Amino acid sequence: MFIWTAKFPALKTLILFLAAAIAALAFFMLKVSPAPREEMSAVLETNADRVEYLRGLGWEVREEPIETFEFTLPATLEEPYLSYNALQLPQGYDLGPHCGQNVFRYTYAVTNHPDRETGVQANLYLRDGIPIAGDIFCPGANGFQEALIQAPRDAAK
Repeated sequence: MFIWTAKFPALKTLILFLAAAIAALAFFMLKVSPAPREEMSAVLETNADRVEYLRGLGWEVREEPIETFEFTLPATLEEPYLSYNALQLPQGYDLGPHCGQNVFRYTYAVTNHPDRETGVQANLYLRDGIPIAGDIFCPGANGFQEALIQAPRDAAK
């Protein structure tokens, strides 16, 4: 049997431990942070760009938007924008930095929603061609609104 011992000064051991903990925390934060995906920073200049973006997120949509709408976000977020922004933050979107600015909303018919065959739409909000928000919704009775960027659904469902 062989036993080997080493003596490290307490301060150096503490610094080494803290550095390792910070590196592990940084690695973890990069892997799970809700920061926008790389494709979210792309400028979507044309309708084809927007359709391709939505398809890249897993949504099949009709080629032409149902509606195109330009509006100005309020100077400060109040309801219903606060609730809507709460849906956006986990996706890596945030309306806050765009307060008081003009925004375009493009609405497309979704053709591959797993729970409904018809009536589902995708909203994509752009500021200077950059996606800043989005959702999937079904208007009317028994309607819903959910995140545009979704985790893959279990294939067993």
